[in-house]
Amino acid sequence: MAGGRRGPLFAALLAAWVVAVAEAEADREQAARPPEQSLVRPMTASNWTLVMQGEWMLKFYAPWCPSCQQTDSEWETFAKNGEILQISVGKVDVIQEPGLSGRFFVTTLPAFFHAKDGIFRRYRGPGVYEDLQNYILEKKWQSVEPLTGWKSPASLTMSGMAGLFSISGKIWHLHNYFTVTLGVPAWCSYFFFVIATLIFGLLMGLVLVVISECFYLPLPRNISEHSEQNLRSEEVHLTEQLQDVEEEKDDSNEEENKDSLVDDEDEKEDLGYEEEAEEEEEDGPAAGGDMEKSDAQDPEPPREAQEDEGSGEVGDDSLEQPCPAGTEALGDSLRQRKSQHADKGPSA
Repeated sequence: MAGGRRGPLFAALLAAWVVAVAEAEADREQAARPPEQSLVRPMTASNWTLVMQGEWMLKFYAPWCPSCQQTDSEWETFAKNGEILQISVGKVDVIQEPGLSGRFFVTTLPAFFHAKDGIFRRYRGPGVYEDLQNYILEKKWQSVEPLTGWKSPASLTMSGMAGLFSISGKIWHLHNYFTVTLGVPAWCSYFFFVIATLIFGLLMGLVLVVISECFYLPLPRNISEHSEQNLRSEEVHLTEQLQDVEEEKDDSNEEENKDSLVDDEDEKEDLGYEEEAEEEEEDGPAAGGDMEKSDAQDPEPPREAQEDEGSGEVGDDSLEQPCPAGTEALGDSLRQRKSQHADKGPSA
């Protein structure tokens, strides 16, 4: 009975041992096989110009990015079908290649770009194989606005941006080397970079001064003295011109003031003459009535007296001749007004 029980147990142990040996051999064979080669091509600063020819899809990622790790398998599947889709698939590690991330101005991860004969477009869909396949087969990239002008990765502006990003990446690696590898405190690393920046700025300024001194040709003394004399003479000439202009302005102001004074005096004289004429007009009717009364009461004078009066009037006329033309005109107007009032007086 004991031998009958041991037989099935021995057979079970033998079967387990055979299975374990088979699994071990399978693991050895799998380990001995070479790893499956990835069809996703790593892009660097030295070979990125390959995307300028043909059709490409690029993925920007970082090893520490969880979202990037979730799309790795989909991206590998998309690369395996690249020959069918007639497209090349690449990837860029932004930690190792900060210059390329600056050239494409990558600000979020993961970031996808489509390139067709040197024309770049940003793919903003999910990193799923089906969406990527439809994006290529249906040519949805034609409805996306391309990166042209200064935004193009091949432009001079983005080349400068790539240089800045590469410098910042080197500084970051150097800072990690100081703080992680050497164990230097962070403030010491920052102080070192500040001192290095100041020294670099001073050296660049010195180089610019030396270059300017090499290319700058000083003028001879004779030419410099002659130029100084010309400048002085021009300054003197300008000052003289300014003085002449000021004097002309003063003279013109004086003449205007004189003219205004003369005009004011003339206006005052005219007003005086007008007031006198009005007073004479007011006194004219009364004087005319008195003269008529005196003529009616007194007899006519003898002829000799009339002749004497005529000769007196002639003498008065001869005395009035040397008067100026303006006063004669005023006198005539006054006489006419008197005669008119005299004519109106009797009629009234």
